[in-house]
Amino acid sequence: MLKNRKRTIVLIVGISFLLLGWSGLKAKTNQENSDIYQYLKLFSDVLNIVQDNYVEKADSKKLIYGAVTGMLRELDPHSSFLKPEDYKELQIETKGKFGGLGIEISIRDGVLTVVSPLEDTPADKAGIQANDQIVKIDDQPTQDMSLMDAVQKMRGPKGTKVKLTIIRKGERKPLEFELVRDIIAIQSIKYRTLDTGYGYVRISSFQSGTSADLRKALDALEEQNHPLNGLVLDLRNDPGGLLDQAVEVSDEFLDKGLIVYTGGRLESQKMRFEAHKNSKPRDYPIVVLVNSGSASASEIVAGALQDHKRALVLGEPTFGKGSVQTVIPLNDGSALRLTTSLYYTPSGRSIQAKGIEPDILVKRELPPKEDEDNTEEMRRIREKDLPRHMENKKTETPESEVSTTQAETQKMSAQDNQLRRALDLLKGYKIMNQSIANQ
Repeated sequence: MLKNRKRTIVLIVGISFLLLGWSGLKAKTNQENSDIYQYLKLFSDVLNIVQDNYVEKADSKKLIYGAVTGMLRELDPHSSFLKPEDYKELQIETKGKFGGLGIEISIRDGVLTVVSPLEDTPADKAGIQANDQIVKIDDQPTQDMSLMDAVQKMRGPKGTKVKLTIIRKGERKPLEFELVRDIIAIQSIKYRTLDTGYGYVRISSFQSGTSADLRKALDALEEQNHPLNGLVLDLRNDPGGLLDQAVEVSDEFLDKGLIVYTGGRLESQKMRFEAHKNSKPRDYPIVVLVNSGSASASEIVAGALQDHKRALVLGEPTFGKGSVQTVIPLNDGSALRLTTSLYYTPSGRSIQAKGIEPDILVKRELPPKEDEDNTEEMRRIREKDLPRHMENKKTETPESEVSTTQAETQKMSAQDNQLRRALDLLKGYKIMNQSIANQ
C-alpha cells in the first residue's frame, strides 16, 4: 500500500509534502460563494486604494504575499504561506543538510524562541540555550517576524556571519552572539551498545533515508550482541519529519496490523498504513524514550508500538502534534503548507494537543547547572501551548556506530536517569523470563 502511494505523494507530519494538482474543496453553496465574492471584492478594493493613495509606490507582489501570509496565520500554528525561497528551504531541510547555525526555533507568545541547539553546531558551540529569546537577527528586530523569515535569515553559505541578540532569563542585559555559519548535516540515526546484549538507537529526526539507516544500525547491533536482549529507542526531542519514514520505522518492529491512519474532510485525506511481516524478525523487548520535545512522526512511532504492546513507552508526555500538513505548490514557485488531516494511532487515539502518555512516567533529573532558573520547566512547550492550536474534539475508532565501554555506559546512565531506568527495565525483563523458564 505504501509503495503505491509513494508514486504520487511524499507525506510529512512535522511538515508534509503533497505534490498534486489542486482541485479545491467540495462545491460550495450559493450563499458561501456570495460571501466569498463579497470579501474578495473587499480585498480588491483595499488593494486598489493602497496602490492609488499610499505615500509611496507599493509593491503589489509584496502586498498580496503579505495578505496570503496573514490569511494562513488565522488557521493554526502549522499552516503557512511559503514564498519561493521558503519553499526551496523546506525541501532542503528534509534532506538533512544545509548551511546555517543549527538551532531549532519556535514562536512562543509572539516571541522567537530557541527550542534547542543541535549538538556540535555553531549555535551549540557558542552557548545558545533552550528557551533563549531571539529579539534581533543582524540588528533587525524579530517582533512580528514569521518563523520562515527567521529561518531564512539565519540560513546561509558556510563561513558567513550572523549576529543574534538574545534575552535569557537570569541575565540583566541582552546577550549578543556573532556566529559563523557552517554546513549543518543532521545525522538522524546514532547507535551504540549500552551493555553486553543491550542496544541503543537515537532518532533525532525523520528524514529521507532514516528507516534505511535504522536497519543498518539494528543489523550492526545484532551482529555485535549475540543475542540482542533488548533495545532502547530514544525519540526524545525528535521534532518529527517524513510520514513514510515514521511508518517504515514502526514497520521494522511490527509484523502485522495498523500503524497509523489519517482522517480529514476529503476522501483523499483518509489513508491507512499497515505493517508487513519482516524477513528478519526484530522480536527483542523495546523501551521507547519520549519527552515533551517528541513530536509528530516520533509520536506516530511511539503510539504504534504502544498500542500494539510491542514496546514500553517511558519518559514524559509528548508534544501533542497530531496533525498532517500538505504542501501545495503554486504556479510562481511559492506554496501553501496547509493542515489537511489528523492522524490516529492504531487504537483510534487522536493525540492532537494531548500527546502520548508514557506507560511509565519518569521525569528527567537534570544536573544542577542545567536546572538553574527552572529552565527545564520553561522549555516544556507543547502543542496545546501554541496559539490557535486545534483542539482535540474527539477520538475516532477504528551516525555510524560508536563503541561504548562499560565505564562510558555507566557515565551516560549516571547523567541520564531515564536511560538508566530503561536499561534496568530491559535487564529486569530478561531476569524475569529466565526465572520463569527455570521453574
